[in-house]
Amino acid sequence: MSALQPFLAGSRVLDLFAGSGALGLEALSRGAAGVTFVERYGGALRTLQANIEKLGAAAEVEVVRADAMAFVGGLGRDSYDLVLADPPYGQGYADALARCFSRSPFAAWLWIEHRVDDAMPSLAQARQRRYGDTILTAIPATNGEQ
Repeated sequence: MSALQPFLAGSRVLDLFAGSGALGLEALSRGAAGVTFVERYGGALRTLQANIEKLGAAAEVEVVRADAMAFVGGLGRDSYDLVLADPPYGQGYADALARCFSRSPFAAWLWIEHRVDDAMPSLAQARQRRYGDTILTAIPATNGEQ
């Protein structure tokens, strides 16, 4: 999260594949103006709602029960400042999300957490940080496929 700090103050954040909401709630605690969480699974949504309530963050968040890929397919350009995504590993979501973003950027930045061996497109301005078997790929809206 420290790598994201420069992008957080006052930002509109989208947390895709939100799960427990850890990424979005941490962004909120570090200065984001608001967070939209997208999650489709009931158990994860219940945990997410409990975490929001526990932190008293209901006024700054929106929770959407939806498929993350379908949700981003309906977004316009620059709908958010920052998108955080932690999709299930090994299922092609990281690659699909990066490609979708490169065609139609719906935020200033997309940050995707994925496994080292998950396929990803070659994007000109993407930055990557490796943490063991996990990579954090940051893609600015001005990227282009190579």
